[in-house]
Amino acid sequence: MVKQKIEQMNKIDILYQKWQSLQPLPERKQYLLSQRFTVDYNYNSNHIEGNTLTYGQTELLLLFGKVSGEGDLKDFNDMKASQVSLKMIEEEAKNLNMPLTETFIRQLHKTLLREDYEVHNQLPGGIQTSYTVHAGRYKTRPNSVRTRYGDYFEYASPEETPALMSDLVTWFNKEEASGVLTPVELASLFHYRYIRIHPFEDGNGRVARLMVNYILARHNWPMVVVRNKNKNKYIDALHETDVVVGPTPSAGAHAKISQIKRFAKYFNGLVEKELKYYIDFATETSEKVWWYDGSKIVFRSESSNKLLHAMQENPYITTEELSKEADIVVTAVKKQLRAMIEKGYIQRRDNDNSWHVFATSSIGSSCRHNIYNSVNCFCYTSIFY
Repeated sequence: MVKQKIEQMNKIDILYQKWQSLQPLPERKQYLLSQRFTVDYNYNSNHIEGNTLTYGQTELLLLFGKVSGEGDLKDFNDMKASQVSLKMIEEEAKNLNMPLTETFIRQLHKTLLREDYEVHNQLPGGIQTSYTVHAGRYKTRPNSVRTRYGDYFEYASPEETPALMSDLVTWFNKEEASGVLTPVELASLFHYRYIRIHPFEDGNGRVARLMVNYILARHNWPMVVVRNKNKNKYIDALHETDVVVGPTPSAGAHAKISQIKRFAKYFNGLVEKELKYYIDFATETSEKVWWYDGSKIVFRSESSNKLLHAMQENPYITTEELSKEADIVVTAVKKQLRAMIEKGYIQRRDNDNSWHVFATSSIGSSCRHNIYNSVNCFCYTSIFY
């Protein structure tokens, strides 16, 4: 087990050194990768918690300030608040002389949730209950979770929470200063300890993932995305670690790195995968390679590549014109377009029949060709420190 851990950490160290050797990235590559991180992070972190906005809606909202399609108003507002919170940790991470404080964590939570709100539940027998979620304030009522295995898991009580959060912040600042744990180990252990406390009534998962990136960024590591498509692996790693650490909240809140091997293994794998993605994106030079939600796309048909580039260059291009560009019949164009719409790579606006391409080319296309061109085109989060 120790040998396996060393080998995995060595892989991460090698990838990190390769990533560092590529810095600084060409401005265009940095811009494209940062745009992708902005959309990928916010879309995935919020979808894990039930946000219903599509990947395309998230991109249009965060990069271009456009509200598209149907969706709950709260989901749109949550997504915007998530991006503001991401920028908040990005700025805070630059201040290396400032230790972590509980005040910052509470401010981050308040920024994320925006305001207090009521939650209404219906109990068996039709009994109605409600409680208030307080933005930026520790919980005032017990919270628990029903795992996907059907059992209930209790977090720290409201009475325990202030002391445990004080311990968490004190431990982090001391541990960071000692340099004993690597940034990846420090981030994974902070995440696990924080989740076992669950200090707020809502938003704990989102804050935990923000804090992971705050820690990585402070140590000049690129920020990472916990992908919604791998949500079960993430949840299972936490649950399996809980079994080892035990159900007592204070034990989880003071867990040692040696006790969270299952979650640490998951987290190391996540960092390794994200580093590979960043390196591949940064070094890929073929215009035939595309990227979508952390995945590399290479189409078997050259015509698909031609269609995407044509729609990027001219969002108002017609099906007939696409047929000429790709040198295929109209029926084949329509079939490929349907497949790309289903996968989320493209979207056609109902009001003017214009195209928006959500997949990103390795070499990118100029913003001036996009129908949503505006100063908002440059509202993205940097992953570089």
